[in-house]
Amino acid sequence: MNAVPQTALLYSSAMLKETLERGRIATDAALERLLPPAAQHPTSIHQAMRHSVFAGGKRLRPILCMESGRIVAGSLSAGIEDLGAALEMLHTYSLIHDDLPALDNDDLRRGRPTCHKVFGEAIAILAGDGLQTQAYEVLARLRCPAEARVRIIEEIAHGTGTVEGMIGGQVVDLEAEHTKPNLKMLEYIHRSKTAALITASVVSGGLYAGAGDEGVAKLRSFGQSIGLAFQIVDDVLDVTQTSEQLGKTAGKDTAAEKTTYPALFGVEESIKKADALVEKSCASLDSFGGRADTLKALAHFLVERKK
Repeated sequence: MNAVPQTALLYSSAMLKETLERGRIATDAALERLLPPAAQHPTSIHQAMRHSVFAGGKRLRPILCMESGRIVAGSLSAGIEDLGAALEMLHTYSLIHDDLPALDNDDLRRGRPTCHKVFGEAIAILAGDGLQTQAYEVLARLRCPAEARVRIIEEIAHGTGTVEGMIGGQVVDLEAEHTKPNLKMLEYIHRSKTAALITASVVSGGLYAGAGDEGVAKLRSFGQSIGLAFQIVDDVLDVTQTSEQLGKTAGKDTAAEKTTYPALFGVEESIKKADALVEKSCASLDSFGGRADTLKALAHFLVERKK
């Protein structure tokens, strides 16, 4: 990866680790509070939901959400961790379904057996469904003005939907297997399947904190750029890292002849594209001044990560 600007290095060395850990702890506490307990009847579904939600993970989407709210409001808005938890529920539901035999057919996620390997396919499907419905129950109860709450729900529903959203991207990704990739198809898949929920996380955090139309537009531009960069790096890691390093099965994209950036451009050019997108994302936040330092550092972290 290209060298990180000195300002980002200074921020990262002093505070980024603390920001990530603080955000993870806040998100996990909210998830523990908002999810039904494992002993709640019917226990099998709640155990399956918790198996996948608490399998680990950096909680990047909730952290992006919370830090987006922070640059708008100047401090962390009360209750925004519930919004982050709902986003993590939606992300986890997508992972459970993505791992199913009918889709990517993976046995490993975040270094542990996938939901369907532990609980069976039927319960895994229902666990994903349960996390999705639980997320919208949480969103409906957010402690923000009603107008902002409605806009947040619309934003997230669109980001996870079939038109330029997560589900639509997954469909095109499936249909593109074993076909010759092209840039238009590749960008649609990545912007929809991955970047749309990341963008919704960033935008919804701003909306929760009271961002106006101009602020939302800047946050949206940031989210779209880092979301695409994030998926490009995922594609690169799939062909350069081992399963042990990734915590999931490596090389599956190549085996399935999936449409990826390395397949179309090669590894080095893909890395350059990811770096350029990060620079573009950071430029989107320049008008926020020093308040944007955390989000900019997070953007660099997303492409410098190892897994």
